[in-house]
Amino acid sequence: MKRRRISKMKKLSKKTLNKSFLTWFYGHLTCFSQEHMQTFGYLCAMLPVVEELYDTKEEQKEAMQTYTAFFNTEPQIGTLVVGITAGLEEAKANGEPVDGETINGIRAGLMGPLAGIGDSLIVGTLIPILLGIGLGLSGNGSPMGAIFYIIVWNFLMFFGMKFAYSKGYEMGGKAVELLVGEQAQAIRDSIILVGTVVIGSVAASWINITTALPLPGGQTLQQALDGVHPKLLSALTVVFCWWLMTKKKMSPSLVMLLLVGVAFVGVLVGFFNPGLSY
Repeated sequence: MKRRRISKMKKLSKKTLNKSFLTWFYGHLTCFSQEHMQTFGYLCAMLPVVEELYDTKEEQKEAMQTYTAFFNTEPQIGTLVVGITAGLEEAKANGEPVDGETINGIRAGLMGPLAGIGDSLIVGTLIPILLGIGLGLSGNGSPMGAIFYIIVWNFLMFFGMKFAYSKGYEMGGKAVELLVGEQAQAIRDSIILVGTVVIGSVAASWINITTALPLPGGQTLQQALDGVHPKLLSALTVVFCWWLMTKKKMSPSLVMLLLVGVAFVGVLVGFFNPGLSY
């Protein structure tokens, strides 16, 4: 009686998965350029996965060709893509109906939606919240705000990205429907709404622009504005900065330089009082 030979299923080791994740965590901006963005960081993160799954150099070279295509997403939430493709690469190595074109299509399809979710959740919501808390702790020159931000940000990012990588690896291709379907759009809309509220709260709490310009009768322009709309100048400044960056496509650095110039001229002409905080 002949015994049927069953080939051993290939399974990525925990050591390889950790190495892949850490490579992405520390090096997702490796050789960053406008032409390639995160392509080489992604490629380096997949290298230990491919080396463990494929035995010959020819197979490894063929597999790595998949990850030479352009890639760019929000790096924290985008860790999901790296985990997902690690799972798909494992399935491919075990003979399942997955090829390089399929993997490339999935990662290309996910990087845009995840960038939208990540920018809204991380840049638009989490970072302003942490900075707001840090600013509150930094009163009177205390270093606690900076210490708080450094520790909490790195803690959340490391373990959050680790969780995203692990979940992506477990889900594999099943994550596509969740992240690009109608449910994903609802998630992005909800996060954008929360982020907008947070930005508005931070602006109302920390931006305080006032004027010292006197009016006839002994009243100042600031007192007149407060009678109509408290913090009107602060609100107009926020809207002006938004308009410059979204409609005129000015960079944040250029907008800040412009504000410094306006403040300097305003003090010279007496519109702002140099003794006030604005």
